[in-house]
Amino acid sequence: MRHSTMLRIGPVGFRVGSDWRAPVAALEALYRNYPKPQDGIPDFSVRLFAARPWRRFVRSAVHIGGDFVIPDAAPLPLAQGLLAAEMGMNLQMALGQRRYLLLHASGVEKDGKALLMTGESGAGKSTLAALLMARGWRLLGDEFVLIDPVTGHAHGFPRLISLKNEAIGVMAREAPGGRWGPLLEGTPKGTIRHLVPDARAIAAMDQPAVPALLLFPNFGFEAAAREVPPSECFVRLTQASTNYVSLAETGFDALTRFVRAVPARAIDYPDTASAVALVERLWGELA
Repeated sequence: MRHSTMLRIGPVGFRVGSDWRAPVAALEALYRNYPKPQDGIPDFSVRLFAARPWRRFVRSAVHIGGDFVIPDAAPLPLAQGLLAAEMGMNLQMALGQRRYLLLHASGVEKDGKALLMTGESGAGKSTLAALLMARGWRLLGDEFVLIDPVTGHAHGFPRLISLKNEAIGVMAREAPGGRWGPLLEGTPKGTIRHLVPDARAIAAMDQPAVPALLLFPNFGFEAAAREVPPSECFVRLTQASTNYVSLAETGFDALTRFVRAVPARAIDYPDTASAVALVERLWGELA
């Protein structure tokens, strides 16, 4: 590829190549404090390419490729090249990761213990993780949390925090000194802007945490919480894991141990202040 860069997020290294300089430049600027892959060897490769040579210059359309691909996936405009690169890294993890059980979840850490949050798109898990980071928690991840099938520990994957629509303004007020990527309008999920995790999240991303609480947040309802039994939790997490089936018996055993050991709650909340208060109360009850 004409342009490329390498970076490591938690235990996973990536090489991102592109037919255009702009997406690589954006990655290098936003991930500048991240290390390179160990021994210089990435785990996954991502390719951002033009399907035809002339599409590099005229109505540039960015196709996402790499070690693992989704055939016939729709390309993105070059103005959304950063989003394409992020999607490409997520795609490699979702389709190719075999070392860890992947949970499509956000996560934060305090005192060596991890709080994980998972739910459907729009539930607010990314916003909640960013809000807690702004209040002193260590961010483990926004898109994926990696569960070690042997130890059960949660390993960090603190990539850029993908905030959407109204959440962008919320976090701009909560983290006025934060580093941001460009405002990406007209994406398949509306307006997106990426927030760079704070220095603590990057410096400590190799330190795993013990899962202590799992939340299923749901935005738009009166504040409430209910216990989620292990049986329900298991079913919901099989749907929230992108590689549970691929890991076969290893995935089943890891998820079974997880739901038996980690208490789970479903929470409803009408606004971010209520959500943070509810999370902190439930966390305090663990002691």
